[in-house]
Amino acid sequence: MKFLQRSALLNGGSGLADLKVGKLRLVTILPEMLRAEQQRDPDFAELRKLLGAKLTQEWPPEHWEPHVLEFILKQYEDHPETLGWHRYVLLGERKDWTLVGAVGGFPKPEGDVEIGYSTLPEFQRRGLATAAAKKLVEWLLRRKGVKSVSAQTFLRLGESVKVMERCGMVAVGEGDDPETVRYRRVR
Repeated sequence: MKFLQRSALLNGGSGLADLKVGKLRLVTILPEMLRAEQQRDPDFAELRKLLGAKLTQEWPPEHWEPHVLEFILKQYEDHPETLGWHRYVLLGERKDWTLVGAVGGFPKPEGDVEIGYSTLPEFQRRGLATAAAKKLVEWLLRRKGVKSVSAQTFLRLGESVKVMERCGMVAVGEGDDPETVRYRRVR
């Protein structure tokens, strides 16, 4: 019953199913969900209702700022084929679901998709970011027109580098910002 409203949105709109890996469910971020986050109602009641999940006090993630929500909404408008490229990560424990992070990608030139990933501090160092990112990378590489998936991070963020390596990415050079490195996996 918890997933009824979200399932209706998916089936009535995009038809994109959740991606599943272990106890994780990667849920397509829909425009309705982004708008619910923008409202910042008390306790994110509307987002919780749409997801059928609990949100901890740590939501939203550190870098999940208002401009990120606007960026994804704009991307859906400009590139409707990218619906499903952004996912909420839900961890299922027993019969409850908890929102623990987000993973997503956006189109770059020449068939590349750049991804990002984040888990809330309470859920870090459990392999959740790796599992979610790896599942998304595999899913993206099966999409028409996607030739590679890339990510970038600061070299000092060893955990982030490990996530990219565990996703089958290899270092290909400098990232966009000083002191960053870019990793890529080709189809």
